[in-house]
Amino acid sequence: MGRRGAAQRDEEFSFVSSVVKYLLFFFNILFWIISVALMCIGVYARISKHETAMACLTVDPSLLLLVVGVLMFLLTFCGCVGSLRENICLLQTFCICLTVIFVMQLVAGILGFVFSDKVRYKVTDMVNDAIKHYRDDLDLQNLIDYGQKEFSCCGGVSYTDWSQNIYFNCTDDNPSRERCAVPFSCCLISKDEALINTMCGHGMQNLEMMRASSFIHTNGCIDKLVNWLHSNLFLLGGIALGLAIPQLVGILLSQVLINQIQDQIKLQDYTLQHHSDPWS
Repeated sequence: MGRRGAAQRDEEFSFVSSVVKYLLFFFNILFWIISVALMCIGVYARISKHETAMACLTVDPSLLLLVVGVLMFLLTFCGCVGSLRENICLLQTFCICLTVIFVMQLVAGILGFVFSDKVRYKVTDMVNDAIKHYRDDLDLQNLIDYGQKEFSCCGGVSYTDWSQNIYFNCTDDNPSRERCAVPFSCCLISKDEALINTMCGHGMQNLEMMRASSFIHTNGCIDKLVNWLHSNLFLLGGIALGLAIPQLVGILLSQVLINQIQDQIKLQDYTLQHHSDPWS
C-alpha cells in the first residue's frame, strides 16, 4: 500500500494548471496579433513603393518591420501551439529562443554602454548610409525628415554631410537642381509664417556655418541624439524594463508549464508500470 499511497499523493500535486496554460496562450496570442500587424505593414509599405525605388536593405524601414514581424510570428506560434497542445518541444523552443533574445539584448546594452565610442562610430556610418539613399526610399526619406524636424538638426555630424547624396552634392558636374542644397526638413520654420518656402534649403552648403545658421539647422543629428539620450535615461530605462518584463513573464510561464507537463508524464508512466500489480 506504500507505493499506492505515494502515487496518490503525487497525483494530487502533479497536474497541468489551466491558469498557467491559458495565460501563456493568451499572452502569445496578443504578441502574435502584433506580429501579424507588423508583417502586414511591412509588406504593404514594400509593395506600395515604386519598383525602381530600391534603397539599401540595411536602411529600409519596411524590411525591418517585415523581419521583426516574421521572427515574432514564428516565436509566438511556438508559444501558442505549445501551450494549447501541451507540447514540450514547442514550449522548450519558445523558452530557449526568448531566453536567447533577452540575453542578447542585455549583452548589447552592456556592450553599447562600455564601447560607446564604437557605437557612435557605427551609428555615424548608418546615418551617412541613410543620407546617401535619402531619395531612393520614401519611407526612409520620411523617417529622416521626421528626425531632423524633431531634433532640430541637419545631417549626421553637420549640414554639409548632405553633400554625400548624389542629388545634394556640390560637385561641378552635378546636374541636379538640388545641388549644394539640404532637405526642407533642415530649415528654420517660424510659426508666424503664413506661407512656407519649401526651397529654403537650396544653396545652403555653399554658405559658411554662421550665415547658414540664419536659414537652417547646422548642428548634426548625432550630437543632438546623444544629448537627448543622456537627458532621457529614465525614459529609456522604462522602455527597456517594459520590453524585458513580457519576455521574463513568457520565460517563467513556459518553464512552469514545461515542469508541470513533465511531472504529469512521469506520473502517468509510474501509474502504467504499477497498474498490473494492485498490491505493489
